[in-house]
Amino acid sequence: MERAKPASGEITLWFGIVDGERREAIGGERLDVVAPSDGTVFASIPRGRESDVDAAVAAARAAFTGPWAKLSATERGRLLTKLAGVVTAHTEELAELESRDTGKPISQGRADAVALARYFEFYGGSADKLMGETIPISTGYTAMTIREPLGVVASIVPWNYPAQILGRVAGASLAAGNTLVVKPAEDACLSVIRVAELALEAGFPAGVFNVVTGLGAEAGAALAGHRDIDYVTFTGSPEVGTLVQQAAAVNHVGCTLELGGKSPQVVFADADLEAALPVLVKAIIQNGGQTCSAGSRILVERPIFDEVVARLAERFSRLVAGPHDADLDLGPLVSAKQQARVAARVAAAEAEGVPVAARGTIAANAPAGGFYQEAVVFAPVPRTAAIWHEEVFGPVLCVTPFDDEAEAIDLANATPYGLVAGVWTADGARQMRLARAVRAGQVFVNGYGAGGGVELPFGGFKRSGHGREKGFEALLEFTATKTIVLTHG
Repeated sequence: MERAKPASGEITLWFGIVDGERREAIGGERLDVVAPSDGTVFASIPRGRESDVDAAVAAARAAFTGPWAKLSATERGRLLTKLAGVVTAHTEELAELESRDTGKPISQGRADAVALARYFEFYGGSADKLMGETIPISTGYTAMTIREPLGVVASIVPWNYPAQILGRVAGASLAAGNTLVVKPAEDACLSVIRVAELALEAGFPAGVFNVVTGLGAEAGAALAGHRDIDYVTFTGSPEVGTLVQQAAAVNHVGCTLELGGKSPQVVFADADLEAALPVLVKAIIQNGGQTCSAGSRILVERPIFDEVVARLAERFSRLVAGPHDADLDLGPLVSAKQQARVAARVAAAEAEGVPVAARGTIAANAPAGGFYQEAVVFAPVPRTAAIWHEEVFGPVLCVTPFDDEAEAIDLANATPYGLVAGVWTADGARQMRLARAVRAGQVFVNGYGAGGGVELPFGGFKRSGHGREKGFEALLEFTATKTIVLTHG
């Protein structure tokens, strides 16, 4: 399934992947794919609907009970490891697709492609490590547990990190023995389609890895509520997550939901600021701030508040947003709608009287049709301000002071979200107190992983969702425990 590189200005036709074949939408409709860097249409994808989802789920079900079921865990692992190698061989192609499709700088697209391969490598090595246990009960019985795949997994993938989020879902679910139907976001889905093509090249049986493109309200809703799926994963907003969970509940199937955050970084007076400052900036500008785990709130102990704000302001004033292929500090936001949403949040905060400490710039040569938003740091931010509580999902940082450890903990937890947190202090006992007290799925001490590595379980508390992805723990989410009891006297 090799793809010819399109000529400049040419619109490339992409297709869904169902039962091992490229598929047009049954209704023949298509959607434009817009480049965030300049606002031009450069590709089109099928506008799949309920009938397309039906075909993909049927193919996944047939594969689950057919050729995929005949493979051992070791054989599944080898296929995933082989796919990791194929993805690595196509790193630059995937990086360019991801970067152009989402708008992120090409270096970030490249990092995403590398991480994608690592997911398949990690889960390839984990596939045959899913083990049960024996349970000592009464004499005359032997009891054991085994872990079995759930069946057909439906995955609704967002537009901010399509390659990486596909990797963590597909890697774990396929390693556990499930088959997969993916509905990527219509705003950015080309890397997802390409990986499904590469999976076929790597030798995955037809029907194991299916992709249906289309609108969330059409194809996404049909997939989440389909009667023949066995599990749903969704990454996106809490509002849509509620709809996905309600749709799945009708069929009594489980969900893993990752629904965003307003993640705090707590900086104490004894912190190493030389180490902290570049991390504090990167944690909010990575992918233009369009990251669920972005460190969007910084809490600073009052004695060093003015210094930290001044040093952050100096760094923000030098940040430049520009086209994806210019590889600057930030690329454009993913769509005109997203750019307008972020700009409105910034304008509302300014109208509310929240002080702007500094803002970056947009490159002079950035195309006029692109969806650009300069980085902004607000400080000090009143704790009653809307922007202190709401997830902006853009390169917007809020900074506020605190007086003592108890207040820092209260401020860190004063949000409906609980995804990631950072703690910066040289005090070892305080490090552990804060790590235990902050309600977040991941807490980084003197660092910030912005979601962490492939090996680290990832998920949230409160409105950030439930269930865990990444790491070995994700394999458990995609399996069911079966208890077997033998009576032998």
